[in-house]
Amino acid sequence: MIQIEKILDYAIQHDASDIHFICDIKPMVRIARELKEVEDTEVLTLEDMNEIYDYLIKGNLDKDNVFRQNKKLDTSLEFGGIRFRVNISMATEIPVFTLRLIKNELPRFEDLGVPDVVRRMMYQPQGLVLVTGKTNSGKTTTLNALINEINQTQNKKILTLESPIEYRHRSNKSIIIQKEVGVGGDSLSYSDGVKNSLREDCDIVIVGEIRDKETMEAAIETAESGHLVIGTLHTKSCAETVDRMINFYDISDQPTVKYLIASLLKLVTSQRLIRGKTGKLVMIPEVMVVDNIVAGLIRKDKLSVSEIEDAIQSSSDKGSIGLINSIAEAFVNDEITLEQAKGQIEEKNIETLNRTIMQMRIKKNK
Repeated sequence: MIQIEKILDYAIQHDASDIHFICDIKPMVRIARELKEVEDTEVLTLEDMNEIYDYLIKGNLDKDNVFRQNKKLDTSLEFGGIRFRVNISMATEIPVFTLRLIKNELPRFEDLGVPDVVRRMMYQPQGLVLVTGKTNSGKTTTLNALINEINQTQNKKILTLESPIEYRHRSNKSIIIQKEVGVGGDSLSYSDGVKNSLREDCDIVIVGEIRDKETMEAAIETAESGHLVIGTLHTKSCAETVDRMINFYDISDQPTVKYLIASLLKLVTSQRLIRGKTGKLVMIPEVMVVDNIVAGLIRKDKLSVSEIEDAIQSSSDKGSIGLINSIAEAFVNDEITLEQAKGQIEEKNIETLNRTIMQMRIKKNK
């Protein structure tokens, strides 16, 4: 019989980020980006997998029905004072479980490595701010650190839409309402939750994930009506984020959407986490402040990702930070290796990276 809680406790004690339960292998944890077997455990059997399923579902018929219909389920678990984000999916007709540990205490915004211009953008009265990056790039942590920053410094009503809720916030200077999205939750979908926020007298709406046209439309409408909307997208760069936003729409609607995005989008930050030379994760941010130049590029008939990247790289005086600059800075500060630095960019940009590194070293040694 599998000792589930012993494995959960092991993950907590070893500061793991994730737990993996997969049939026919031992339970695995991810610690500092490396997968490791949980000590003193046996290979998981089909019986073990069914037992884990029952433990996580806890007899909730709504969740059980969702999983059986969709072959996947996002839910949450609390154990030992720690919250876990739980994903259940199927592989060869057997449930597979991935649990993400959510730390109770958020790191300070200053310690995340996110540029301060992102924090300052939280004082915008309205508009759209996006936190982007690939899976496991720290988007949720950054988003919740921003919520915490607003809560400590501003008198606002904040509505969050999450699937599932990860960090629990306590109202301080701001009022915070947290809603879980999904069947059996507080809102059936992100788009429904965003639309209803217009009737809830909110100042700031947090959208845990913008994954479809309906949610994007609702976010744009909410920003246009005078709210600050902060959301996340699974994209790997600021320019790609703009391209994704536009491509949610039919070609016939894109000219109108471009003008809306150009006027409402205030900032995009795209972040990457690299395991540095000391073993700790290093934040590599790219930040696009939407100034007149970037807005003009967004409105053009044909969007050029390379032109937007060039505009970001040359707009440091407005607060923008190019990806190459961030990578070069991490290398010059001896946080990552040159091989890691080059691995983050396309081959055509290697020369630009080398030149930027040289310029930074000269400046640092003056």
